[in-house]
Amino acid sequence: MNRLRAVPRWFARKFGYARLICLLLLVAFAALRVADPAPLQELRLRTFDNFQAFSPRLKTIRPVTIVDIDEKSVADPKLGQWPWPRTRIAEIIEKLTRLGAVVIAFDVVFAEPDRLNPAIAAETFPNLDEATREKLKALPSNDQVLADALRRTRIVLGETASNEVRADLDKTLPVTGVATIGPEADGFMESYPGLLRNVPVIEHAASGRGLFTIPPERDGIIRRVPMILQAQDITMLALSFEMLRVVSGADTVLIRTDIGGITGLRIGGFEIPTDRKGRIWVHYARSDPSIYVSAIDVLEGRVPPEKIARKLVLIGPSAIGLNDIKTTPVDPAMPGVEVHAQVLESVLTGSILTVPSWGLAAEFFGALILGLLVIVFAPRLGAVTLVVVGAVFASALLGSSWYFYTQHRLLIDFTYPMLSTTSVYLTLIFASFVREQNQRRQIRSAFGQYLSPALVEQLAHSPEKLVLGGEEREMTIMFSDVRGFTTISESYKHDPQGLTRLMNRFLTPLTNAILARKGTIDKYMGDAIMAFWNAPLDDIEHHRNACEAALDMLVSVDELNRAREQEASDGGHVYIPINIGIGLNTGVCVVGNVGSDQRFDYSVLGDSVNLASRLEGQSKEYGFPIIVGSKTALAVKDKLAILELDFIMVKGKTEPEVIYAIAGRDDVMNSERFQLLRNLTIEMLAAYRSRDWDEALAAIARGRKRDEAGELAKLFDLYEARIRAYQQSPPPDDWNGAHALTSK
Repeated sequence: MNRLRAVPRWFARKFGYARLICLLLLVAFAALRVADPAPLQELRLRTFDNFQAFSPRLKTIRPVTIVDIDEKSVADPKLGQWPWPRTRIAEIIEKLTRLGAVVIAFDVVFAEPDRLNPAIAAETFPNLDEATREKLKALPSNDQVLADALRRTRIVLGETASNEVRADLDKTLPVTGVATIGPEADGFMESYPGLLRNVPVIEHAASGRGLFTIPPERDGIIRRVPMILQAQDITMLALSFEMLRVVSGADTVLIRTDIGGITGLRIGGFEIPTDRKGRIWVHYARSDPSIYVSAIDVLEGRVPPEKIARKLVLIGPSAIGLNDIKTTPVDPAMPGVEVHAQVLESVLTGSILTVPSWGLAAEFFGALILGLLVIVFAPRLGAVTLVVVGAVFASALLGSSWYFYTQHRLLIDFTYPMLSTTSVYLTLIFASFVREQNQRRQIRSAFGQYLSPALVEQLAHSPEKLVLGGEEREMTIMFSDVRGFTTISESYKHDPQGLTRLMNRFLTPLTNAILARKGTIDKYMGDAIMAFWNAPLDDIEHHRNACEAALDMLVSVDELNRAREQEASDGGHVYIPINIGIGLNTGVCVVGNVGSDQRFDYSVLGDSVNLASRLEGQSKEYGFPIIVGSKTALAVKDKLAILELDFIMVKGKTEPEVIYAIAGRDDVMNSERFQLLRNLTIEMLAAYRSRDWDEALAAIARGRKRDEAGELAKLFDLYEARIRAYQQSPPPDDWNGAHALTSK
């Protein structure tokens, strides 16, 4: 049992829960197809309806003629309203027989004696003398006249199955013999408890009797017509099928069955494939007015002989008041008698539609193969490719089904495999959407505190730009720290909450400055901030953006100090300004998730990170708040005011680094004063590195005179101290001008 439970878990881990759900969905749809609920049936039936509507059967021959009890006939005073006298019906039969009708069938039932029978008239009509009354009683009944006409030709009477038992059956009537090859068919046929028959005198005179009962589908459309039914425990043929039996002269019908139900019927030379209930799928043609002749025209002799000769003749109503109008896939209002004609035409021309025994297996196979293809390849394909491939698959399903219908008259359902495959596809799309939303939510959660909202949204909508787990790329790293923070914190030793508020007030504008310049906050370390540029999103201007952010941070600190100084003055307490040092360095780093399996952060590692940290620590030594590495400085040298400071050897590194100060933006860079001080600094450094101590000191002296604001005072003091030391103790002969830092 545990092993069985482990299989889904293993599959989900290896291939994903979405694929596992889709596999289960395929199984569920297979079970749904086996159950075949009404909505699924209706979808399939509507599809087959559309096939017939788009491509109905084309008539090549017209073996059937309909004698129509139409509006014209019931309006004629010679016939009058229906039902007509049976003598008139006999007259029509005699005329049709003389015109050469092969067999005549009635799509009506003569269930009651003719109300105009002479004997009935003799008892009903008032004011008749006794002699006239006796003469009428002596005349044959209209029903007998009709029966005599029936005996002179081949006639099939119509009967109808009923849900109500009206009378005992006449056991003397002949019954069509039925032989079955396979299991008994009784349990599969349409079955009715009652049977409405014609009056006995007429029934005994007919050559055959058939049911014109056509049960509609759930939606009222006539698609399938039963060829064999059970009514009041008698197995009977449909009206159209009985006509074929009479024509062929057969006495017995052969029913073929298997464990699934009825598969086909055989009578004489006619082999008819059916569904499991003995019904045929009628292959409808468009309604054909040319096969109709009016009943009154038959009586009046106005019907061309070729319309009747060698034809199967159906007599039935199309008049609206007689309520025998059916809905078919090709016509919303087709007379019921024409449905029987369509059945006969389909059988005689071999155009019956069939659902093959392998059809269900083909549906299952198609659904399985297409479903598996979607499960395997959909997550790997792009949206456009997936839509194109989906359209190809859908076209293939529809095209195959259409091909079998038009070329082989086979009904193969494509809606089930398409519905199954579409459901799998939509499930994968939904899973992909959920996964993407979760990924975006995770990205927003992970980077919302470290990136600007615009960058977070960009990253959330383009997660492919985020490489988790470690990626090597060139980046600019920033470290910033408060100078003299110990002194500031001591002033708040009795107000720790005040210190917290101050830090929040201090860190907020600095953070905003970094985020506004596309930076990513790595971490806060008390009063210190670590940030980087060019990850997780690409930033080709990362050098400049980092420097601009550093300058913006100095402006924010100045604004904060002015506000705090005013607050201290107003409140009468001690004011201690906040000063920060910033180190920037550009180089190749590794960025990604750093930490343990339980907890990790998106961070950056590498020598360039270490150097940026060291540079921040040196800002107090050189008297400039922003110190940058050479790669950063050279990238912005034409946009910002940079000043070379030193050639240093960081502890733990073997390669020296030229470091620079960022003194301001382009307005400073282009000022005459900055250009002069930069040149004096260059002269001083050149003399220093060439060991010309006197010239270096002279350059420092000139610089002090020009530096009225004293911005370079710390730098000059530092170099003057070094030079004095070297004058006392010269550096080694291989000295390259680099100054080795003794601390981190």
